[in-house]
Amino acid sequence: MEKLLAGKCYREVWFGVLVSFFLFFVLLCFDYSTSILDVYHGVDFLVIQHVRPFYIKDSCFGRYIYIHDHLPARFNYDLLANCHSLSTGSKSLSDQGANTSDNMCPHLVNSGLGPQIEKPGKVLANKSWFLTNPYLLEVIFHNKMKTYKCLTNNSNLASAIYVPSYTGLDASLHLWNFDLKVRDASAKDLVNWLSRRPQWKKMWGRDHFFVTGRTSWDFRRTSDNGSDWGTNLRFLPESLNMSMLSVEGSCWRNDLPIPYPTNFHPASDSEVVQWQNRVRKYKRHHLFSFVGAPRPGMQNSIRGKLIDQCQASSNCKFVHCGSPGINCNDPVTVMRVFEKSVYCLQPPGDSHTRRSAFDSLLAGCIPVFFHPATAYTQYLWHLPEKHTKYSVFIPVKEVEDLKEGMIEKTLLGISNEKALAMREEVIRLVPKLVYADPRSRLESEDAFDSALQGILERIENVRKVIREGKDPSTGFADEDWTKFMLAEAPEQ
Repeated sequence: MEKLLAGKCYREVWFGVLVSFFLFFVLLCFDYSTSILDVYHGVDFLVIQHVRPFYIKDSCFGRYIYIHDHLPARFNYDLLANCHSLSTGSKSLSDQGANTSDNMCPHLVNSGLGPQIEKPGKVLANKSWFLTNPYLLEVIFHNKMKTYKCLTNNSNLASAIYVPSYTGLDASLHLWNFDLKVRDASAKDLVNWLSRRPQWKKMWGRDHFFVTGRTSWDFRRTSDNGSDWGTNLRFLPESLNMSMLSVEGSCWRNDLPIPYPTNFHPASDSEVVQWQNRVRKYKRHHLFSFVGAPRPGMQNSIRGKLIDQCQASSNCKFVHCGSPGINCNDPVTVMRVFEKSVYCLQPPGDSHTRRSAFDSLLAGCIPVFFHPATAYTQYLWHLPEKHTKYSVFIPVKEVEDLKEGMIEKTLLGISNEKALAMREEVIRLVPKLVYADPRSRLESEDAFDSALQGILERIENVRKVIREGKDPSTGFADEDWTKFMLAEAPEQ
């Protein structure tokens, strides 16, 4: 009898050990739900890691995004409804005139892509070409976010929180107003609304991001002088905790640049491949070209000397965008020249970056940059780190540095083999530089996908800093003027 009891106890002990081991193994296969509470400058930071059972394969894990869909309509949809008040460019409607073509209404069709180009001629390949206004990037991005496959209604599961505010369009209503209270009112209302949401307290805004079609400088007014340009949005305390994706970054690290929208918005992967094959076969009659206009009012602009060098060379094609009868807003005009050029000159414009740089890349034309902030220190999520793979750099600190004949001499010194390799790299980049039609979904990554991947990684790095017990504000919104310095040529 004692032996039977002993055997029974022995079996029960081993059964208990096996059950305990199994439970322990299961627990190891979970991502533990942890809450780390740290205090920085009197602020509590609560960081939650999501629980994911080992037996569930979730392709969206770490990529879920929550949208502030309840954002008051005055910050987005009301602006579209009042599109007749929105300027299409860098001037106020009163400066442009009062006809209907000057306002944004005609450009809002096709999910913000603009009117479809009806007469592409032999320049554009298919029907996925539109007259896209670059200021509408925030609208295009929002429409693409609506179909993002990893959206969640549970903000606790979200790795990032998207704020669908049309900040650039909103700012354009009052950028020319000398009354700073009027100019800054909407920005203050926006951050006040956000900071009162429960989602804000999770990371105090450091998991929030928004998108604008304007340059970051338009939101970085540094004084209270009404004659100074821009709003003060990015200097508001709450805004400092958010990341902003824009067509041009500033020297602050929470302003992150993404590509300007071009006029090509493919609806399928096959359209992208067809376009790549098309530009690969073009006969390039011009060694180099420049499409643009001089900047006589800008003392440090190199455009005047650049245009002189182009016009003095039989190897260069110049299209003067300020001349009567020449419409550089028509992609057929621009792409016709770029498609026939080996190299496309891309000097700074009103700011360091240019939409034209992405037009030239799209056409398979090798860009020639004169300042690193035009591309190299900007679009780190979209362009190769090794700049010589896809572009030519001619460093020009001062206007006088652009010596007579310097551009042509530099380009003639590049071998045909090197030029072909650079062009192939440019063509390879095309899929990640275009925003696919929001009404469709590509299998390959486009500019939107690369931007989301970049912002998700940035926010995850902030979480890592918090988990390590460090201050997440360190480096998050710091200044970094090195990207706008021209000390030497970028690393080869």
